[in-house]
Amino acid sequence: MIVGRVFVVFVLFVVVGDGHGHDSEECPLLAMAAKHDEVLMREAIKQMREAGIVNKSGGPFGAVVAKNGEIVASAGNSVIRDLDPSAHAEVNAIRAACKTLGTWDLSGCVMYTSCECCPMCYATAYWAGIRNVFYAASWSDYNDLFSDEAINQDMQKPKAQREIKLTQILKCEACNVWDEFRELPDGARY
Repeated sequence: MIVGRVFVVFVLFVVVGDGHGHDSEECPLLAMAAKHDEVLMREAIKQMREAGIVNKSGGPFGAVVAKNGEIVASAGNSVIRDLDPSAHAEVNAIRAACKTLGTWDLSGCVMYTSCECCPMCYATAYWAGIRNVFYAASWSDYNDLFSDEAINQDMQKPKAQREIKLTQILKCEACNVWDEFRELPDGARY
């Protein structure tokens, strides 16, 4: 199923991106995949509306994690409700999916998010093993309200010039723990 899904996504890229005007009516396999993806994206947009408009638990962001075409977890942004700046919709959905599946490895899962991922959410998806993300709104659609541009620019600067002051201390003590960890035969790698 996952291999088939990757193939369908590949077909989507090649057919839609070839400049010949192919659309879903000409490609039934593409239409079927796109309609299913739209159903999952609509759930992410529903979570977006609930978080930002209805419940006002956080900004208007929603996300879904799916495996084999089935929803594993869905969540909205809950930064305000939880008093947690990391409670973005994607992070919340990934956390819930990990608990539901009983693993930190979400390889083979697909994430649907109402808006393009911020750096934190992108990194969380990356660390979780998610390699396919569908998004609805682009950064440019909402950067007047929420913008990650300052973070992106700050991360490109040398450490000494960043907004957050980074100071390294007790390196040897920390490296000793890394050395101990390297020696563990069953040390978790992720």
